[in-house]
Amino acid sequence: MRKSTSITNPLFAILIYYSALAGTVLALATFFPEHKSLLPFGGVNELMNMQGDDEIIATFIEIDQVNHHSAVTLAVAIVGALLLMAPISWVYFITTRSKQVSRSFAQTMIVLPVIVAGIAMIVQNSLALAFSLAGVVAAVRFRFSLEEPAHALYIFAAIGVGLGAGIGALGIGFVTSLAFVLVNLVLWKLDYGADLTTPFFSFMTGRGRDDNDL
Repeated sequence: MRKSTSITNPLFAILIYYSALAGTVLALATFFPEHKSLLPFGGVNELMNMQGDDEIIATFIEIDQVNHHSAVTLAVAIVGALLLMAPISWVYFITTRSKQVSRSFAQTMIVLPVIVAGIAMIVQNSLALAFSLAGVVAAVRFRFSLEEPAHALYIFAAIGVGLGAGIGALGIGFVTSLAFVLVNLVLWKLDYGADLTTPFFSFMTGRGRDDNDL
């Protein structure tokens, strides 16, 4: 897709996609209120209301119910994370400057939120597990190199969506995904920062057209 091509069609399709997601969640919460607790929403409020010295006393039956509830919630959260990462990957395909996209990077974007969501669910409300996980990651010393610095933004977006899904705050992941897509499409279409000789940037930077040749 060239910069001269209008982004109206892909932008319209993406907005319809997000609207459909929001409408589906709203319909599920309206027509199936008894299962509303399974939706990964409201996690931030629960974390804010939690007291550090609270003691949790539960029977084995209650613990089994909590584990089943968490598993179902995690499954729903993972599906939500995948759905929110799809338009982000579309933006990567649209805005990439290279003629060939990196298939491994595109697949990493989709899979990474799934892993992050699972990890966030495991270590949630447990500082000891969080430190243990950090030790395991440090021992593995997982490293990878990115072909372009801009790819790091997609990795951070994937981590943000995955964390939001894992802690039951998929609404925040929704807003993050939507904002990331819109900002990137607009900046790409405007080719922001490519020409510093426009009147605005000339005024702000003091550059002239002769400076573009240096």
